[in-house]
Amino acid sequence: MSQTVKGVIARSKNAEVEVVDIVVPDPGPGEAVVAIEACGVCHTDLHYREGGINDEFPFLLGHEAAGRVEAVGEGVTNVEVGDFVVLNWRAVCGQCRACKKGQPWYCFDTANATQQMTLAEDGTALTPALGIGAFIEKTLVAAGQCTKVEESDAAAVGLLGCGVMAGFGAAVNTGQVTRGESVAVIGCGGVGCAAIAGAKTAGATTIIAVDIDDEKLGNAKAFGATHTINSEKDDAVEKIRELTGGFGADVVVEAVGRPETYEQAFYARDLAGRVVLVGVPTPDMELTLPLLEIFGRGGALKSSWYGDCLPERDFPMLVDLYKQGRFPLEEFITEKIGLNEVEKAFDTMKGGKVLRSVVTL
Repeated sequence: MSQTVKGVIARSKNAEVEVVDIVVPDPGPGEAVVAIEACGVCHTDLHYREGGINDEFPFLLGHEAAGRVEAVGEGVTNVEVGDFVVLNWRAVCGQCRACKKGQPWYCFDTANATQQMTLAEDGTALTPALGIGAFIEKTLVAAGQCTKVEESDAAAVGLLGCGVMAGFGAAVNTGQVTRGESVAVIGCGGVGCAAIAGAKTAGATTIIAVDIDDEKLGNAKAFGATHTINSEKDDAVEKIRELTGGFGADVVVEAVGRPETYEQAFYARDLAGRVVLVGVPTPDMELTLPLLEIFGRGGALKSSWYGDCLPERDFPMLVDLYKQGRFPLEEFITEKIGLNEVEKAFDTMKGGKVLRSVVTL
């Protein structure tokens, strides 16, 4: 039988979120119901509420979550009832051209639940954020969106579901940072700090954090930055070169998503260095760079989708590093809140004073 639970929705563009009753159907073939234990409040959820993703309102918000499998549908073999899981929004198909080329992190046909969760009040179908919808007591997802990991603090490991994985993966998977390399990270919010922590884990010896907020630069130091640059006070490109023997960084991660900061990243890399764009630009943004500079510098200009992660490979590994004390997931949690405090958390987020607010259930 279906069940009715509490969840957080955005009913219309820019309207304050509401906690309402939501009907969750029993899982069908290839689906699972997960009892949510914790879910981070991500900028993407705010973008949904503001209509910045699409206009398929009402949205069931939340996607950065961990919990326990409560029920599975026919044919599900990757998880079973009782498993502790982190949810992911790129459940790979294994059959598309990217998967068949051995690049499943680029999967072009990722899975979501077939059935829809609905408003209890009138049966209106909900659009789950990133195909998950986890600001809710229990959610329905495709079973492939559940990644089984070792039992852990749900508030910490749930953050792998989006921002932390995006930043870590931008440095380690996309940027391929290796021992002894220099890394610069432009933008030191949650994603940028995760890139810094990833660079440290990978063995980078010079890790340069760039931001315009001294408080964020302090956070970056705590996650492993060896140097900080306030780009309102100093020329970021000049300082990065100064800190790297005059050459520029081997890898520059741009975690802002703006043309001016991408241009800084481009000129701050060494010859044959790598630039990784993980900050998300808006559709109206454009960038102009000299083609000769692109040719002459060599190296690589890359974008990073979800940290180019493969959840079944990366989530268990990162949870293991966390439990060993080598990857401080808990340090990304600024505050723990209830379902009824999501709107307040959005306001706090806009002030730039949190890495992550986490809803706990």
